[in-house]
Amino acid sequence: MKNTFAKDKKELYALGEELFKHPELGYKEFTNKKILTEYFARYGLQTEDLGFRTAFKVSVGSGSPHIGLVAELDAIPTLGHPFANKVDHAAHSCGHSTQCAIMAYALVKLKDVIKNGTVTLFFTPGEEFTDIAFRKDLIRKHEINYIGGKVNMLTAGCFDDVDLLIHLHTMGEGRYHFSLNTSLTGFVYKEITFHGKATHAAIAPDKGINALNAFVLFDNAVHMLRETLREEDFVRIHGILADGGQTVNSIPEKTVYECYVRAMNNEALLSTAEKVDNAAKHCAKALGATATIKTTPGYLPMHQNRLINDIIRQNMLKYCSLEDIHDNEISMAAGDIGDLSLFKPTVQFGYSGFKGNCHGKDLCICDEERAYLEPSEIVYSTVQYLLEHPEYVERILKEFKPEITMEEYLTYLNR
Repeated sequence: MKNTFAKDKKELYALGEELFKHPELGYKEFTNKKILTEYFARYGLQTEDLGFRTAFKVSVGSGSPHIGLVAELDAIPTLGHPFANKVDHAAHSCGHSTQCAIMAYALVKLKDVIKNGTVTLFFTPGEEFTDIAFRKDLIRKHEINYIGGKVNMLTAGCFDDVDLLIHLHTMGEGRYHFSLNTSLTGFVYKEITFHGKATHAAIAPDKGINALNAFVLFDNAVHMLRETLREEDFVRIHGILADGGQTVNSIPEKTVYECYVRAMNNEALLSTAEKVDNAAKHCAKALGATATIKTTPGYLPMHQNRLINDIIRQNMLKYCSLEDIHDNEISMAAGDIGDLSLFKPTVQFGYSGFKGNCHGKDLCICDEERAYLEPSEIVYSTVQYLLEHPEYVERILKEFKPEITMEEYLTYLNR
């Protein structure tokens, strides 16, 4: 099956290049959506809008099993990238454009061979947790409900009809050909505002309450908390001081700290987030200040389905040796694919063909065969196997246990 698509691979590369050169931030991916919609129309495939500004899907076949494919539309702000747009510096420095080309091409090829079952490709907006002010404005306008694209689609029931979901993501530059069974963390986003009292910094500092000092005390408390965090939970707390004060000549009345709290499991994530909140409140109080904490749910940890990945591994071995597959990697990255994995058997495999750093201005495609052709053929072959072996899909579904109910999930999102 290797190089099944090789004879017309230039079409795949051209689609990928066009998408790569038209980066757009989340919920603004109108050009990418148009490019893909027109591509499918050339093959007689109609797309269906799913709301949330740019989400859409396209299906082939009918009946069961029902295999879901997932591709992400959005780019990320990347100053200095050669293809960054001039409006908001969006660039495909995370390689999402290649996902879209890979999945679109595989689906078109499946259209001609599918005999039993359905394949639906979901194009999801806004995976990158960025451009927060714009997205919160969309929430206020009721155009979206949550920051992440898949989270919106999941809670709206867009994935209800599929049996399982297959996703993929570039690994960036590295020594491995593919990755499999990678764990992803979950995270929450926090904006912590310390409130003090402004006075003249030279004449009357004793009459003020220094909000910046409250932050410094809190920041030290967070460092002291690190020894209470278990290594196996892979906890990370990282942030920026977004506003350190209003003027050098005054005691800072307000400071603003933004951070992520990450962990590899939900229990550690929520307990660490609570520790951070307590540190902020009590360190502020110790100096006579107060702290206001706004927590926005991010994404939840990824749970890979190993039965699906067993099939993917066999298809990867057509292109490389077992030693060239990075299996069971622990990654501190996160994505809203993790939220899908709580409800459906889900995988995300990694592919190569890039040089430079993910999210860096130097990320570019250096090997089109690895970045496009091979992963597209792997998706194609994996889906074919699953459709031709419905008993294997039944086994996957029988052994899968959802991690959370939708009611519990909505409670978490809306708390």
